[in-house]
Amino acid sequence: MKIGLFDHVEYGERPLTELFDERLQFAKLADDAGFYCLHVAEHHQTPLNMVPVPGVYLGALARTTKNIRMGPLVYLLPLYSPLRMIEEICMLDHLSHGRLDVGVGRGVSPYELKFHKVVHDQSRDIFIDAFKCISTGLTTDSLSYKGENYFYEKVPIAMHPLQQPHPPFWYASSSEIGSVWGGDHGLHFVTLGPTPSAKANIEAYRKALAKRGGPVQPKSEFSGGAVIGVMRHVFVGETDAEAHRFGKPAMDYHLGNMNWLRVNQGDTNLTSRLKIPHGESFEDCLANGSVIAGSPATVRATIEKHVKELGVNYLVTYPFMGTMSLADAKRSFALFRDEVMPHLAKL
Repeated sequence: MKIGLFDHVEYGERPLTELFDERLQFAKLADDAGFYCLHVAEHHQTPLNMVPVPGVYLGALARTTKNIRMGPLVYLLPLYSPLRMIEEICMLDHLSHGRLDVGVGRGVSPYELKFHKVVHDQSRDIFIDAFKCISTGLTTDSLSYKGENYFYEKVPIAMHPLQQPHPPFWYASSSEIGSVWGGDHGLHFVTLGPTPSAKANIEAYRKALAKRGGPVQPKSEFSGGAVIGVMRHVFVGETDAEAHRFGKPAMDYHLGNMNWLRVNQGDTNLTSRLKIPHGESFEDCLANGSVIAGSPATVRATIEKHVKELGVNYLVTYPFMGTMSLADAKRSFALFRDEVMPHLAKL
């Protein structure tokens, strides 16, 4: 079992310079603790995400850390020129000395896509086209590609990634349709949400991956060669009550930001939450499994239960969010590092 770190880097009601400095400090802690990978989201025009240009943030992380792998989870490919994306991936792979893992996706929010003049109903086809084009461009000196949305003829490719043939690709999905696509194409995989839906997504991915015959770029450090992960908000305190003290306001604030664009755009039907299953509150998320909060003993037991039920080999923790103070985040992290992580290594 390996442990990762996820972050939206959402607005936290303090200056962005302070917010960024705190996150870089936290990333250094994860690096020193032996976390496997740091994943950052990409969202636009919302306080949910203050790093809407993830490549810039990842460049800073590349020089702040030494060992932890890093990457977007995910790049919203319909919003990029494939040529520009190829160049950015190559730059980041070299800046990080070959520690880049590239998550790709189409973008879950129709509002964000609309702002960028991308029709949501067309975004899956655009994403697939872009992915094929970028994958081709990373492995050639001259790109010739003809698709429905992108056409290039003998474009010189002057930059190449450090990792060969290219950094590993990941796919994150909250639906069985997307999970099947990730398995069909042999990408590494992460899901999220309540335990029942996460389990269905993982089973769909496993079945598709087995039919394909395995991942395109196996990772020997993971059983079976494929990363099969689940994201969980994790808050650790000396007692259950202490973890709930700082976890609840942070999570409730985060859930508000998850819906911020819907409210801003006048859509008051919040039940579907852009088709991603979430709870309405910290208590809902604790009950459905997407939040794990409590003393080290409580957190250890809960994670062990999730691993057994879901069959994952990778736990992506999301411990620092919303208006949570750096001090609370660091205390929670220290308890997780010292009293939870050593037990997870045995799973």
